[in-house]
Amino acid sequence: MKHGCVMAGQSNAAPVIIKRKKKITGGGHHGGAWKVAYADFVTAMMAFFMLMWLLNATTEQQRKGISDYFSPTIPINRVSGGGDGAFGGDSVMSENTLAQNGTGASATRPTAERQARGDSQTEDATSAQEEERLAEVQKALLARSGESMTMERLLRHVVTRVTDEGLVIELFDLEEAPLFQGETARPSQTLQDLATVLADVLQATRNDLAIGGHVRSYPLIRKDNPVWPLSADRAQRARDLLRSKGLPDSRFARVTGFADRKPLTPDPAVIRNNRVEVILLRRDR
Repeated sequence: MKHGCVMAGQSNAAPVIIKRKKKITGGGHHGGAWKVAYADFVTAMMAFFMLMWLLNATTEQQRKGISDYFSPTIPINRVSGGGDGAFGGDSVMSENTLAQNGTGASATRPTAERQARGDSQTEDATSAQEEERLAEVQKALLARSGESMTMERLLRHVVTRVTDEGLVIELFDLEEAPLFQGETARPSQTLQDLATVLADVLQATRNDLAIGGHVRSYPLIRKDNPVWPLSADRAQRARDLLRSKGLPDSRFARVTGFADRKPLTPDPAVIRNNRVEVILLRRDR
């Protein structure tokens, strides 16, 4: 009897229902769309920065060449058949049968309309040759230090560097051996000897020259600050010395006094800032 009651109670109990829900992650079928959009954005930014770099790093002729590359002119063969290949037996460089629009033209008729646009390669070759010439002058000057002890003492006053403007040959004061007498533009024997060496090296070149005079700063308590006239007079005197050693006047492009506006040391009053810069200007600019 008790057993029957228990069975009856179990049959009347509410059934247990288990629901299984499918959890969807990632936003459904469109969950990866943002990745595609982000990739497009990164690609666009890369192209933008590359464009900005090209605009800043190339010349007008090089930009013209890049533009022509992305809008090429396809040569059309005027002769049908009779040859092997797309151009009827002629090469792309032919000027005799292909359209002479300047693209791919050779040097047969090198006019502005027909010559190939190879300005960038020509400029690169010229720039490389100019770098080589400047390096040779620099090497020839520094090699003089092995000639004698006197020459070695003189070249202690010399520092050279190649810049965008050209080869800068810097002549500077030493504490025990200044280039000028006191606070004047009268050259010392050291500067006269340096001018002889420098003129001998520069006569092997044809580049124009620029002379710049620099002086150290003076105390502000001085009534008359001599930095401007003194730097200009020293630059002019250096030019006169080089002329007297055989360099023609036509070689000098400019003579400038920079006063104390371009110091080389943290302390602008240091004697190291007394210097004359002779710049062998580039010919490719």
